Amino acid sequence: MKKAFTMPKIVVEQFVPNEYVSACGDENKVYKFTCDAAGGSGVYQETNGREGLQRLGSVNPDTPLAITYHYCGETHEAKTTDAFVRGYVVVPFGGSDTVQEVIIWKGPNGDNVHCTTQLNMETWETAKS
Repeated sequence: MKKAFTMPKIVVEQFVPNEYVSACGDENKVYKFTCDAAGGSGVYQETNGREGLQRLGSVNPDTPLAITYHYCGETHEAKTTDAFVRGYVVVPFGGSDTVQEVIIWKGPNGDNVHCTTQLNMETWETAKS
């Protein structure tokens, strides 16, 4: 019995995903944090690397971001790529001011100051937007 030679065949199946898989990393990731810092007479960004708030008129003063500040108490969703800075809220209390350390987010358009007392951003809840 003679055997006939046949060319080998390659059968290729097209991959069709049946589930959406995102590979964009942190691109659409958001932080969830509560705007909970006490209302005060000013919000200052930490800019000079010295511990505590140094007001205008002192050596290496911190930069004021808002003259008056009132917290909104809302939970915000902010992109992880947004700018967050360390700072202070000055809280007037019975004739003397107290200073509260905060993390500052300037809103989605950079024009509205929100502050949280949750200083460890690694513990903030995250989600995909």
